[in-house]
Amino acid sequence: MQKKVTGRARRKLRIRKKVQGTTQRPRLAVFRSAKHIYAQVIDDTQGTTIAHASSVVGSGASKVEAAKSVGDAVAKACIDKGVDQVVFDRGGYRYLGRVRALAESAREAGLKF
Repeated sequence: MQKKVTGRARRKLRIRKKVQGTTQRPRLAVFRSAKHIYAQVIDDTQGTTIAHASSVVGSGASKVEAAKSVGDAVAKACIDKGVDQVVFDRGGYRYLGRVRALAESAREAGLKF
């Protein structure tokens, strides 16, 4: 019996083959649900999460505005812990809308990727 693999799962695996988070450049992983967006910075060599942020606790702003605030929050948390360079893992999602807003907000806040 063969399992059906969704398109996003296939794209996610294809991205993860190329994107690896190290101690010097951890991975900024994005997960987007129907209502919220989550971001975490992961060191794959040690298997630890360095920083994280989500829109769950945020205000009732639009989804794109919430993604911008998540990007800003995760960037500030990284910089506080001494991380200024990351690799971006879009998690199989297209680079537009909320994912793009999160990435651009993190760049504006000082993260380099």
